[in-house]
Amino acid sequence: MKKLYPLLLIPFSMICSAQSEMEEIQETLLSYIKGSSYSDPEMIQAAFYENADLFLSKKDQEIWVLSPKEYAALFENRTKGEFNGREGKILTIDFANTIASAKAEIKIPSRNLHFVDIFLLKKLSGKWKIISKAATQLPME
Repeated sequence: MKKLYPLLLIPFSMICSAQSEMEEIQETLLSYIKGSSYSDPEMIQAAFYENADLFLSKKDQEIWVLSPKEYAALFENRTKGEFNGREGKILTIDFANTIASAKAEIKIPSRNLHFVDIFLLKKLSGKWKIISKAATQLPME
């Protein structure tokens, strides 16, 4: 029985490791969501790899590409720390080793806006960072 005990710890440690990775990925995504919901440019930028590309939706423009710094600047003229009406929630997360993908829903009821964001993440220097984001606008329900 002693020989089986270490083998039983392997699956448990793998589950704990996977849970930890999921929590770290979720933390990065929540940094983006909370930062954009509470107009915190530093929090937004902290979620992204500095050279990431954000492919966004904009009226009368097929594709709108911004850097994390340019995106965060969109929130600079708002009151930092005050809820701005953006409601975000993580829908899915999938990861393998040092890469991940995720999907989030963003709603801004006061402006009748509804978006779905798709993220690519990579673990860089021990931290999960968003390396790319694409967004599409949906009709409000």
